[in-house]
Amino acid sequence: MNGADSLCDTLLANDVDVCFANPGTSEMHFVAALDRKPRMRCVLGLFEGVVTGAADGYARMADKPAATLLHLGPGLGNGLANLHNAKRARTPMVNIVGDHATYHVQYDAPLTSDVEGVARPMSHWVKRTMTAAAVSADAAEAVGVARQSPGNIATLILPADTAWTDLPDGAAQPVLAPRAELARTSAEAVRAAAAAIRSGEVATLMLGGAALRERALDAAGRIARATGVRLVSETSNRRIERGGSRTPVDRLPYPIDLAVAKLKDVRHLVLVGAKAPVGFFAYPGKPSLLAPPDCNQVVLATAEQDLAHALEWLADELGIAADAPRLVPPAASYEVPQSGKLTGAAVNILVAHLLPEQAIVCDESITQGREFPLYSASSAPHDWLMLTGGAIGIGLPLATGAAVACPDRKVVTLQADGSGMYTLQALWTQARENLDCLTVILANRSYATLHGEMKNVGVKEPGRNARRMLDLQEPHLDWTHLARGMGVEAVSVDTVEAFARALQDGLKRRGPFLIEAVI
Repeated sequence: MNGADSLCDTLLANDVDVCFANPGTSEMHFVAALDRKPRMRCVLGLFEGVVTGAADGYARMADKPAATLLHLGPGLGNGLANLHNAKRARTPMVNIVGDHATYHVQYDAPLTSDVEGVARPMSHWVKRTMTAAAVSADAAEAVGVARQSPGNIATLILPADTAWTDLPDGAAQPVLAPRAELARTSAEAVRAAAAAIRSGEVATLMLGGAALRERALDAAGRIARATGVRLVSETSNRRIERGGSRTPVDRLPYPIDLAVAKLKDVRHLVLVGAKAPVGFFAYPGKPSLLAPPDCNQVVLATAEQDLAHALEWLADELGIAADAPRLVPPAASYEVPQSGKLTGAAVNILVAHLLPEQAIVCDESITQGREFPLYSASSAPHDWLMLTGGAIGIGLPLATGAAVACPDRKVVTLQADGSGMYTLQALWTQARENLDCLTVILANRSYATLHGEMKNVGVKEPGRNARRMLDLQEPHLDWTHLARGMGVEAVSVDTVEAFARALQDGLKRRGPFLIEAVI
């Protein structure tokens, strides 16, 4: 047994049994060890941003961390954008980053870099293992950090010689990471939240993190039905369980004017696993903080605490019975389009209308998909995963990881065409692993959100140079050929009738399929 074997055994002993990887020379001993551990599922990504994004999607659905295997500082650097998203989502993840042997670093070889410096901004915890004997304890520590509620990014740097060095016969058993109990909120916080709701003034529960899972939503729905308090989620959320009879929650809009309008009359904002709302960006003459200045903000529970228990305790404090009625989604009020030119609204309505039960929706639709949550509140029960940190290029990898975690559930990706190009290689992984992923590319052939941002900063009519930085034409992207080149069958449609047929076909078949919806 060598250090790499010890690492694999420790990960498996701690229930980390999936590794998303893009390895290089310094990781070969770990790759060889994986070959000796058939319990570990190894999934190759052709770009590190696919690897880190897939590990994020996996953990959001599996409720446990996956491992990633990355190649030195540059390989880790390639995955940082989706590590940023995962860190913002508080997704549990264990990154294994290979590095030069401890004695080789001094010679400044071409791939020598400050791996800790690359890792630190997008990690909650970073450690370098210095000996093969320390690998198991360090790996267990990484898993323990990753599993701390609500989840952390742990990065373990593995010099090549710590991986290949043999351990003595009868080496110790793998170290098991401790499992911390979920902390609970205080009676004072519950009483303060109850007083805010009883005040008679406009109150809103802002939900984030695990408060958007079904048990917590049930309690929030009882509170809202009994007291009239509003429910709203953060703009960017790790996972929302919605549809069917689940409690509906409005999402705080991304556009700053709409977000300010949504909260303008709120006098008491009760935060449940959510942070005080702020604008994504600063704009001239507009506020950074979205709640009114005189709004009383009360923290019922932080993201690190047991949010379902906090909401149930709050319901008890308010005298609301466990079997009291709760909010339910309104009946669908939209008309399903039957024909005509395809539009973003038509795509959103048809996906919401045909969404199968227990589907997983991975949403990086950016501009064209903003209406999807309005139409899908009354869809079949589903999970909704979204871009959390604002770093585009997560949709296709997120779907890849979610499909690995839940092979018996259909994964539907709503993907903007521009951001889809950042991690196009995820389609290859979906084909190789035969993942049940249906991808809908909303092809408006433009960075439409940036057109809106230009207007927000006062530019009404962009000139030629600006337009060439915001449009995806000359030439336009051909997603059917791009997908087929990755091994995924694809079709392009531009009418409502053709999209409806393609969507129904894609939902019925097993395995990856892509629809380019030209809108």
